[in-house]
Amino acid sequence: MTAQAYTAPDTLLGAALAPLDWTRAVSLAVAFSLLTALAAQVVIPIGPVPITGSTFAVLLTGALLGSRLGAMSLIIYLVEGAVGLPFFYGGSSGIAHIFGPTGGYLVAFPAAAFITGAFAENGWDKRFITAAAAMAVGSALILLAGWTWFSVLMNTNLLAAFKVSVAPHLIGDVIKIVLAAAVLPTGWALLKRKASQK
Repeated sequence: MTAQAYTAPDTLLGAALAPLDWTRAVSLAVAFSLLTALAAQVVIPIGPVPITGSTFAVLLTGALLGSRLGAMSLIIYLVEGAVGLPFFYGGSSGIAHIFGPTGGYLVAFPAAAFITGAFAENGWDKRFITAAAAMAVGSALILLAGWTWFSVLMNTNLLAAFKVSVAPHLIGDVIKIVLAAAVLPTGWALLKRKASQK
């Protein structure tokens, strides 16, 4: 008995690995949750909201896996960290971490991956400019959620919260977006070249 087919989204990874069954699709979701956990350990401590590699992994996960599978991967990541695996930044974990200063960013991860993945499924990942734009939307969602949550949690005004929770991250996020967006058109070009050689 063969595993039921999974309808892969029109993304780089979906095209490269097609056809996918559900077992392989779930395995990819788990693998990318582990990638996000690994990226979260790249930390530049700058206060209550450190700079990490998480956003890079989240955006790339959405773009490569597509909307539904990308969001599922990030939900898996949050569950893994919440139940005690040291997957949040600096090896931290636990449900309390999700309600801490960085909680707004974390809960926005699945939505950001979904949105970035939806753009990718509509061909935005095939050109650098549109891939960067898709990832900028996903990154903006993460920053907005993080900013709002930080302001509420710390009981501070939005401007003060912006200076701590958003402003220090803007340059880093631009760099992450450029790097992640550059991967996608390059990958499509390699896949197209490989297909033409068959």
